Amino acid sequence: MGSPAAAARPLRLSALCARTRPAARAGRSLNVQATTEARKLKSIDDLPGPSLSTTLYWLFVKGYADKSHLLQGVQKSLYGPIWRSRFGPFDIVNVATPELIAQVIQQEGRYPVRAELPHWKEYRDLRGQAYGLHVDTGPKWYKIRSALNPKMLKLREVSAYAPVIHQVVRDLLWRIELVRSRSQDQATVSDMAAELYKFGFEGISSILFETRLGCLQEEIPQDTLRFIAAVNDMLTLSETVVLFPRWSRGVLPFWKRFVEAWDNLYDVAQTLINRRIAEIEAQVCSGKPAEGMYLTYLLSSDKLTRAEVYISITELLLGGVDTTSNTLSWALYHLARDRPAQDRLYSEVNSVCPDRREPTTDNLSGMPYLKAVIKETLRLYPVVPGNGRFISENEVVVDNYWLPKKTQFHLCHYAVCHDEAEFVDPELFVPERWLRAEAPGSGCGRAAPGFYRHHPYSFIPFGVGVRACVGKRVAEMEMYFALSRIMQHYEVRPEDGAPIVEPKTRTLLVPAKPINLRFLPRT
Repeated sequence: MGSPAAAARPLRLSALCARTRPAARAGRSLNVQATTEARKLKSIDDLPGPSLSTTLYWLFVKGYADKSHLLQGVQKSLYGPIWRSRFGPFDIVNVATPELIAQVIQQEGRYPVRAELPHWKEYRDLRGQAYGLHVDTGPKWYKIRSALNPKMLKLREVSAYAPVIHQVVRDLLWRIELVRSRSQDQATVSDMAAELYKFGFEGISSILFETRLGCLQEEIPQDTLRFIAAVNDMLTLSETVVLFPRWSRGVLPFWKRFVEAWDNLYDVAQTLINRRIAEIEAQVCSGKPAEGMYLTYLLSSDKLTRAEVYISITELLLGGVDTTSNTLSWALYHLARDRPAQDRLYSEVNSVCPDRREPTTDNLSGMPYLKAVIKETLRLYPVVPGNGRFISENEVVVDNYWLPKKTQFHLCHYAVCHDEAEFVDPELFVPERWLRAEAPGSGCGRAAPGFYRHHPYSFIPFGVGVRACVGKRVAEMEMYFALSRIMQHYEVRPEDGAPIVEPKTRTLLVPAKPINLRFLPRT
């Protein structure tokens, strides 16, 4: 049986001949048929799209500069599901239906690239560092990815990280209790996203560096604060630096600050890794086996060079913080405002793990509503509202357009996840839509619209294919454990008079205002 995605798959130009004449009429007739088929296709220059002046008007006059996720829907309504946009050094083909996203993904080749990062490559060259996952391409990228995958994407392997994640979750609960008890009403935690960012940073670092950084302590160590600041500075400056040509490096201040941020980030990461290397060497010298988790595995597997380990661990950290912190922030925001959803989640967690027992990875299979809450949160607020694909290996055919090699695609996840054609009432928080047993009219009181109807490419929060997020399993486990434990201990409510919080785009989709929540202990 063919899936909708398979049915929508276009043929590349090299495959057009396969649909021409029987073998007896090969030769010239094949070439004529292929040429005729190719002529029916439009080129990239035929794509509709905004002019530069229109784009500037939208961004800086209409106020979409920090709401580019909403601009996806505006442009789709004007130009259709596939359009071209050009801004500064970027020339991008946008696709905003699951069928077109599927067409791009299914032609991306063995070594796809998310997006070119010439400024990251420039920094690596400046410091003589290895390129890593985000800069390396082709077989070199594939070699690194193949080394990173086994201990990150296999559920059995990821389950080994459960004890350390539970330690971090216990610290998060302690931190929430500390902050709320010191608030004026002894209940409110201000700017929950900031607190959960510390949790996300501590959680992924404890796995990648096999050490605790103290992000959730009352007094955060200075080296840890430096590390967190370096991550934030680098990601913020990265958005600016990429817009300016290389000749501006000595004129504008952005490049120097970008290099300093990367230097600080890499220096702390290298120090932590070297400390672990010394510990492993001491174990081995004393006749003990090298015991550890992810970093120990990478160092002892000999699949990566030392330089590749340094940069790979650093880049995994960059992708492992915001996913958990932002998603948990939005989930708690909606649960606080949706009493029936929160009550249902608490009942499920309490039935599977009574008396505040810490859930195991096996327990999670008995918590479908917990998983549905996270899925629905990621649908409403995809961590990255648009993903990229830079297809460098071959030309592709998408919809009715022939597109050359090195076309940069923008996969408009936000527009698709908020499309009425894919999800009924797409702006509403309805976790039930992800539960198989609760089709519309099932009597649950909150129908689950469209569970069986949504296209497999309408919801890909962690990407798909060989370029999918390598830390997906770890991020999910962190979110499941943290949210279930918070539900066990607290009833979460909005701050009195709290405003509606909308998202804004800062490469990632983040809250535009602080999310302040009240945590009331459950008896």
